[in-house]
Amino acid sequence: MDWYVSDDLVIAVDQATVTRNRTDLIRSVSWQVELDERWVVLGPNGAGKTTLLNLAGARMYPSRGSVTVLGEKLGRTNIAELKTRLGFSSNGLVLPPDETARDIVLTASWAVVGRFTERYDRVDEARANALLEQFGVGALGDRLYGTLSEGERKRVQIARSLMTDPELLLLDEPTAGLDLGAREDLVRRLTGLAADPDSPAIVLVTHHVEEIPPGFTHAMLMRDGGVVAQGLLRDTITADNLSKTFGLPLRLSTIDDRYHAQAA
Repeated sequence: MDWYVSDDLVIAVDQATVTRNRTDLIRSVSWQVELDERWVVLGPNGAGKTTLLNLAGARMYPSRGSVTVLGEKLGRTNIAELKTRLGFSSNGLVLPPDETARDIVLTASWAVVGRFTERYDRVDEARANALLEQFGVGALGDRLYGTLSEGERKRVQIARSLMTDPELLLLDEPTAGLDLGAREDLVRRLTGLAADPDSPAIVLVTHHVEEIPPGFTHAMLMRDGGVVAQGLLRDTITADNLSKTFGLPLRLSTIDDRYHAQAA
């Protein structure tokens, strides 16, 4: 039986299992995200975080259970149209190295990767430039994407994910591989994005509590394809829950709304 999905829900996952080669990548996961929420999904490698994000991004179907995104149930909707309402940033997205950073962002308007015969007007170009500026890479608009550093590419990817003014923003490990300075700068910019009431609902996947931007409201902790805990951030990110999630005793501290964890 289909469950009721409120108009305030942007993601509704009901007992979803994803099975590949007889292995459950996630198992019986239920999860709801509302319009004004900012979620972090945290856990070790292989926990199922990216699989869950791919479900939310309409890039994967559940083997069992149901997934509804922006009121559209996967398997009963036009996926191409749904994806135009989503912003998605992931290392798994292959972008052409020989295009400029500005064109990488612009092409999101047509939901394509690589410029072909489509045309863009000044409004599109102005928005692309503003988004590059917002994430600190405004001066790199004419640089080829392939010549950018890892941190610069991550910022361009996030700018691209916001180009269509999405209703839901999904960020898969946006700070992975960044040095300390680049990580802290990006966390600061994501903090500003989270604080903006006009921003879409946000889901961010990470391995580290240190990468949770202030202003995020909710958290899900995952291990071995299942949910350890989920709910309000302050209730979910605890030393006990983190110890269960990562399989070793951990101590947790906070400084200026930033979390820090270390072995007990």
